[in-house]
Amino acid sequence: MTLWTVQTDGDFIVMGNQRRKRLTSQGCNEPFKGRFWCPRKRWFMNGPCPFINKQECGNYRQICGSL
Repeated sequence: MTLWTVQTDGDFIVMGNQRRKRLTSQGCNEPFKGRFWCPRKRWFMNGPCPFINKQECGNYRQICGSL
């Protein structure tokens, strides 16, 4: 049983039982109660990610090995 999930559904993001239009193109840095969603880590960060999208994040990980 999953208690709380975050997922994208087309142009919408679903956080628990709340559904709203995505603010970003790929779901990165979606704000929620003072935190920012990271789809790669599947967790909330204290501050926004410095990368523009998932591809930029992936390129950095390939070059440096980790975040």
